[in-house]
Amino acid sequence: MKRLARLARLTALALALSGCSESPEGQPVTRTVLDGKGIIEAPSPDPTSEASPAPDLGPSACESVTFEGVPLTHCIADPARHRIRMANLGPDRQPYASLAKFAATVDPATIAFAMNGGMYGDDLRAIGYYVEKGERLKELDRGQGTGNFYMKPNGVFFGSGGSWRVLGSNTFFDTVGERPEFGTQSGPLLLVDGKLHPEIQDNGPSRAVRNGVGVDAAGKAHFVISDAPISFGQLARYFRDVLKVRNALYLDGAVSSLWDPAGGRQDGGRVGPIIVVTKRQMAASQPAAGTPAP
Repeated sequence: MKRLARLARLTALALALSGCSESPEGQPVTRTVLDGKGIIEAPSPDPTSEASPAPDLGPSACESVTFEGVPLTHCIADPARHRIRMANLGPDRQPYASLAKFAATVDPATIAFAMNGGMYGDDLRAIGYYVEKGERLKELDRGQGTGNFYMKPNGVFFGSGGSWRVLGSNTFFDTVGERPEFGTQSGPLLLVDGKLHPEIQDNGPSRAVRNGVGVDAAGKAHFVISDAPISFGQLARYFRDVLKVRNALYLDGAVSSLWDPAGGRQDGGRVGPIIVVTKRQMAASQPAAGTPAP
């Protein structure tokens, strides 16, 4: 009874005090809260406060298109506005394994888009030529094997600064003398000098979500990912007939994934090497390519 009487007196005193004073204009009002031990004053929520607005990420570099009845997403990297780099291992030297994990390590305002880029093994590391920040982590693979990667000719997407190219692996080996800042090998080439890869049918029975990359005559890199299953032939024709590129490289299928921060898209699934397209004015400085062997 004494405890209840004491609490009642304290409550009455607090109410009396609150009636004799007003909080300064613009300041949060205090509330009296009983926790069974005494009186606690806690600030009221400020009705004028607002959640921080989402950052303005600018226009997306990607657009939705339809080709031969198949929905695609087409993203453009422009040398005047973008730079390209590769990402595979995080700060712990382990593969990111997903676009979400990679996205958590960067400022999305600096990223135009990112896409899985190149074949990889069970450990999610590249199985062919791979250069990240000027460091060659895997040698060019010109051997024989089975699967899409070994459908000759396969190829390399590579570049330094704002100069990017897609070349067949043998042509790359024979003609490229300096190591690029980035490079990733995959296969097969979808287009070889403007023609469909000799083993690709016009509209074969194999269908999957697929992605690829090609560079046009103006030096822009075109990244395409299907939003529904597509044949190799259809994807190759889109690069040839619509994008007008001469060489296009298949990047992967089934696991094909895209992160487009401005467009609000972030695909799930496991990925190996990641091609990262950064906004030029915000791109981190890249090391000079130098003249080490490619």
